[in-house]
Amino acid sequence: MIIKKIQIGKIKVPLITPFKTALRTVEAVEDIVVIIETDKGNKGFGEAPPTAVITGDTHESIIGAITLIGKQLIGKNIEEFNKLIDIVQGALIKNTSAKAAVEIALYDLFAQSLGKPLYKVLGGGSNELKTDLTISVDSVEKMVADSLKAVEKGFDELKIKVGKNIEVDIERMKAIFHAVGPNIKLRLDANQGWTVKESLYAIKKIEEYGIVLDFVEQPVKADNINGMIKVTSEVLSPILADESIFSPRDAVEVITRNAGDIVNIKLMKTGGISNALKIINICEIYNVPCMIGCMLEAGISVTAAAHLASARSSVITRIDLDGPALCSENPIDGGIIMEGSKIILSDEPGLGIKGIDKFELLIELN
Repeated sequence: MIIKKIQIGKIKVPLITPFKTALRTVEAVEDIVVIIETDKGNKGFGEAPPTAVITGDTHESIIGAITLIGKQLIGKNIEEFNKLIDIVQGALIKNTSAKAAVEIALYDLFAQSLGKPLYKVLGGGSNELKTDLTISVDSVEKMVADSLKAVEKGFDELKIKVGKNIEVDIERMKAIFHAVGPNIKLRLDANQGWTVKESLYAIKKIEEYGIVLDFVEQPVKADNINGMIKVTSEVLSPILADESIFSPRDAVEVITRNAGDIVNIKLMKTGGISNALKIINICEIYNVPCMIGCMLEAGISVTAAAHLASARSSVITRIDLDGPALCSENPIDGGIIMEGSKIILSDEPGLGIKGIDKFELLIELN
């Protein structure tokens, strides 16, 4: 399979309800999509959301980076897969979302060339997973109502967004716990919204109330490793490092300095599957569990993350791949199927994606 054409475009999918965190409010998924086509007619699909407040990536930067990378891939053979990954990662520094989109499309094509679904190429696993659902920051009453709706839809793991107001955050957790009961697993995500003192105060208050948290995600600023160490050492709840970890080197630092109990892997932070696999291997060596998460993404990159989660389920023990469940419609033909909290992987070769509805072509390389 020789790469002959690369298309770069956009998709826009309205959300069911605005997505609110301590960092931003979003009303629609507006992602950049890359389609890599070979001389055999096979197409590999990739996707990247512009998450400037986390990855630093915008629509314009993602398009520019994919164009730069894509020009170096035209004419190359998919069978030289490791070389292609080296090209992606070596073409420029940072720009992790763009790299992830291209890598996902290449992994899709490589698995297609072998005639197997990606999760089997990566090592095999179950074709059925279970995800949590995110509850956005809002009034206490709205968050309780959203949590109850999620439980009615079959979700028994909820990730509660906080980080706006420390006292209200505590009340949010108490009210949601009281409403959904002790059998629903609660995860708390502050999105870097608290100070170290606020983190210790809030988490201990929540624990004193009798709420057993599955984890607390990134309570303090990403670069405040000393703060993460202090919070991790002084609370009972497991601390999950998210924005603090982009690279394998970051993972080693967080783990060896005890700056978190769990590692959150997102393909848009790692720059794709290749570095995600390195982080997973590091976590396996240190016996540290992982969660696999997503930004606000539609079904392409979430499908890739689900395949990775299936193949490395011994290390990836938690799944936060609810992006498509937050969308009002599904523009992706093929890929994963979401039924409530259930994620079903296709056994079609690659990611099993056939096409994209409402794809707006911006650039074509050949």
